[in-house]
Amino acid sequence: MDFKDLVFETLKKTDEPMKAGEIAEAAGIDKKEVDKAIKLLKEEELIESPKRCYYAPK
Repeated sequence: MDFKDLVFETLKKTDEPMKAGEIAEAAGIDKKEVDKAIKLLKEEELIESPKRCYYAPK
């Protein structure tokens, strides 16, 4: 499983939008990798940002 899939699965497991740092902690990966994954997931329109710096699956 690559970082993008791991970030997406982590977001799907929670009911609340999460910050990149919270995603990194929950997934056990580096925040830089989370930032890269978030960028790709946003481009693919799989996640949204309901408020600034928070992310949730669509």
